[in-house]
Amino acid sequence: MIDYTNAKTAAVLRTHAEKVEHDERPAPEGLQALREGGVFALRTPQDCGGAWADAETIARQLTGLGRACPSTAWIAGTCVTSKNLAGRSFAGSETEFFADPDALFCGSGVPGARGEQVPEGVRVNGRWPNVSGCEDAVWAGLAVMVDDVFSFALIPTADLVVERTWAMAGMSGTGSHTLVADDVVVPAERITQAAPFTVNDMMLFAITVLGPVVGAAQGALDLTNAMFASQRKPFMTAYTRMGESPGARHWLAEATHLVNRAENTLLEVAREADAAELSAVDGPRLRMALADAGQDCRAAVERMLDLHGASGFATSNALQRFWRDVAVGSRHPHLNPYLAVENFGTSLTGTSQQV
Repeated sequence: MIDYTNAKTAAVLRTHAEKVEHDERPAPEGLQALREGGVFALRTPQDCGGAWADAETIARQLTGLGRACPSTAWIAGTCVTSKNLAGRSFAGSETEFFADPDALFCGSGVPGARGEQVPEGVRVNGRWPNVSGCEDAVWAGLAVMVDDVFSFALIPTADLVVERTWAMAGMSGTGSHTLVADDVVVPAERITQAAPFTVNDMMLFAITVLGPVVGAAQGALDLTNAMFASQRKPFMTAYTRMGESPGARHWLAEATHLVNRAENTLLEVAREADAAELSAVDGPRLRMALADAGQDCRAAVERMLDLHGASGFATSNALQRFWRDVAVGSRHPHLNPYLAVENFGTSLTGTSQQV
């Protein structure tokens, strides 16, 4: 059963968040909590024991988890993406892949490998960088070019090599390393021509990216509110508490407004994606909204750091971890602000091809 409140699951993730960053991979305790909370089954097909949850449910789940540990929430989001592709690409024949509805999937939509037809199936060679959670996943859903046809393969991660290439200032605990296939033979039933991504697919992918980022901004706001509730005072002033300062109250209001606006945008886009099939015209408009929400998260955390001062950057202060996670996560290609503006302008004028 899905834990829609995330309270128990989030508590476990919060406890181990520092360990996740130190080890540069999710904590075993966190992964187990996600399994028990039904998070890895969010996009497992219903006839295989999962929820095949809608976009709003997924957005709420990932935001709640990101409030506790953005890196672990990010991995939950990439599991949603991979299972969405697997469920769509192998509909009706996915029993093997989803025998355990709570298994962790990872994946990449970048065709980093090429496949050669052989009697046993397809022989695959190549590399896929930035595969979040690949050290702990059971299955990897990977894009492969087979005879110049964009294809999708499901490969046990045990058949692949992990090259530890992920070394980042933020989202460091996602373990987004490189997967390598060296003459891996994929049986024919595990590889198929990839179905074209719909606009709804693309919105879901972007939602799984933005959810942990919004959650991270909320986690930073939790720390800032706790500071205002404490005996902390603005240094070198006559104030006895942060809340006595009109300027501090103003900036807290600004930060809170930005975080709330980012969450509202995320949920509004999710609801629209759940309500109907989105058109090609809808895509650029909604992508720009999501990109704006990512920028709202960045601006909010900057305000919070100003309120905390230099102490916010202490390595013992979780605020700087949320700051780095927001800074990196909000710059994912799905949230690219200048391309979002470019594509939205193109959709309005029809002057050139969208990217």
